[in-house]
Amino acid sequence: MSNWGKLLNSLARLAPAAVFALLVLPASAVAQTTTYVNSTDGAINQTGTNCSNPLVRTFAVGSSFTVSDVDIGVFASHSHRGGLLMTLQSPAGTRVQIVDGSLYTIDGDNFNARLNDDSAQTVNTDGNGTNHSTSNPPPFQNNFAPNSPLSAFAGQPSNGIWRLEICSQTQQILWWSFGGTGTFRHAELYLTQTPSNFPDLALTKRVGGGAGESVDYVLTVANAANSSMTANGVTVTDLLPSGISYSSHSGGAYNPANGLWSVGTLAPGQSRSLTIKAAITAPAGTTITNTAQISASSVPDPDSTPGNGVSAEDDQDSASFTVGTRLAGIPPMLSCPKDRIMFDWDDRAWSAGATSANFGVAGLGTVSFSVSNPGSWLNMFGGTNPIRTAQVTGGLSPGQYSLAQTVDLANRNQFATTTITLPMAVDGLQFDIFDVDFGANQFADRVRVRGSFGGSPVLPTLTNGLANYVVGNEAFGDVLSGDAEGAGNVTVTFQSAVDTIVIEYGNHSLAPANPGQQAITLHDIAFCEPHAVIDVTRISSVLSDPVRGTTNPVAIPGALISYCILVTNSGSAPATAVIARDVLPPTMTFSPGSMRSGAACGATSTIEDDNATGADETDPVGASVSGSQLAVTTSSLAPSQAIALSFNATIN
Repeated sequence: MSNWGKLLNSLARLAPAAVFALLVLPASAVAQTTTYVNSTDGAINQTGTNCSNPLVRTFAVGSSFTVSDVDIGVFASHSHRGGLLMTLQSPAGTRVQIVDGSLYTIDGDNFNARLNDDSAQTVNTDGNGTNHSTSNPPPFQNNFAPNSPLSAFAGQPSNGIWRLEICSQTQQILWWSFGGTGTFRHAELYLTQTPSNFPDLALTKRVGGGAGESVDYVLTVANAANSSMTANGVTVTDLLPSGISYSSHSGGAYNPANGLWSVGTLAPGQSRSLTIKAAITAPAGTTITNTAQISASSVPDPDSTPGNGVSAEDDQDSASFTVGTRLAGIPPMLSCPKDRIMFDWDDRAWSAGATSANFGVAGLGTVSFSVSNPGSWLNMFGGTNPIRTAQVTGGLSPGQYSLAQTVDLANRNQFATTTITLPMAVDGLQFDIFDVDFGANQFADRVRVRGSFGGSPVLPTLTNGLANYVVGNEAFGDVLSGDAEGAGNVTVTFQSAVDTIVIEYGNHSLAPANPGQQAITLHDIAFCEPHAVIDVTRISSVLSDPVRGTTNPVAIPGALISYCILVTNSGSAPATAVIARDVLPPTMTFSPGSMRSGAACGATSTIEDDNATGADETDPVGASVSGSQLAVTTSSLAPSQAIALSFNATIN
């Protein structure tokens, strides 16, 4: 129970047993809880209020807000608590059976409990024959979790009639009828509303990426995009359990001695991640569970309380593994300088059996796929491969489309090859390959992925699933994975500029000499949106001075200075209509007719005139001077391309 809930119970003790609403006075950015009470007695028995005609008690809520949490307390005197069924219905019509009865296992008297999703013990598990108190609440004698979660009401509007239904089950065995009778006495409905200004922090924790005797934990804290407040001073506590020992960390400020990760500030929509690498010291077969929780924040979160240890809240998460078993790897986060562009097979068509296709991708251009196979294409997933299918799901539910390649290769040296050609380089990309696995005496999948940028090789990071392992830029299947499972997934991540991707698919040494039928599928691709990055550098040198001439000249009045402006595109997309300007100081005088252009400061051999007209303006560099201002222009600057403009000036 939160501190606010405890305050409500304290205040409620001062109120008479009647129908009323108690409102906690608002505090800035703090979730507010309103209590609605119904204390109208009503009979609960096997005849008048059986489950076809339940006793109904209502709560009229006149305030309008969005519900973030619901608790309900019920007190009834009754001769067989296990016979009671209770259902709560919201004004929106959502029904939750909060007590489903335990007719044969619970024969204790009375029901006196507050039902709360955060409670560790479920209702009607407190022991056969245990009688509940007949003392009228508040407070309620017990705090239990309902049989079905009250979180089903989260996000719904509060105003309207909330309906509590209570009935008594009846069971006839020969001449003996049991189910119990009693009287409803009192109920309290607690509705918590989300404040109008709040952060919404959540923590996720994953384990994987371990190789040999090590394991990786990746923690991510996010402030929801729809929250309305920045959280400051955010910290997470993750003290590593016994059986593993700290090795290193990356991505944040972490103290392994006390387990404190200083996250800092999180604006709405922002997230931060920390990776902790640990050595495994426990023996094989040991299950190790590591729990982390947000332990501090500058402002309260409406659906979680930092440091309270409640596992049901979204600010706490755990990850477990068993020593000696393979862990699926944790793919690196695809970090894009700008936005992502998704290529989604759900929105694309592929003619069955076709070995090439071109697709227009907004923000990128035409992406080309080409597939070759030295063996045979087989008929699978509804037609001749390659084929688009949703039958190989990678563990996704519902299944999504991917491009299947079912092949029959003649030997272990043959590979089917998929080449993806991009119209321009992207800053990175990520996709999954499904069903990289192993079939005894039939196939042993081997996938090799490489890329290039401007003809230079670029290697990706491959992340293994449970049915395969990774060595360098190759994945090897050694365990069978079903079509609907995610064990055979391999994630491919390029974290630098790339314009061509090549995927080779065949077998490794565990396959028979003549492998049988085998298949993989290529899932959706996330591209980092291409963008240009323009860097401008100016360098200078002294050519001569009036005293020393060209021998070790120095910058004194009358000296001739050579300048060079270098403009480089270090991004992944071409830049267009590029203009760089330089303004000479009043102490300098431009030397007419001295401008030259080229691809580098040491290679400016193309003569440029001093005006902005003529054929020399598009060769491909234009240059001009107007007073003390110089300009260099080009219509387009490709990735990794540079232009240079040199000129001379005299010190006045």
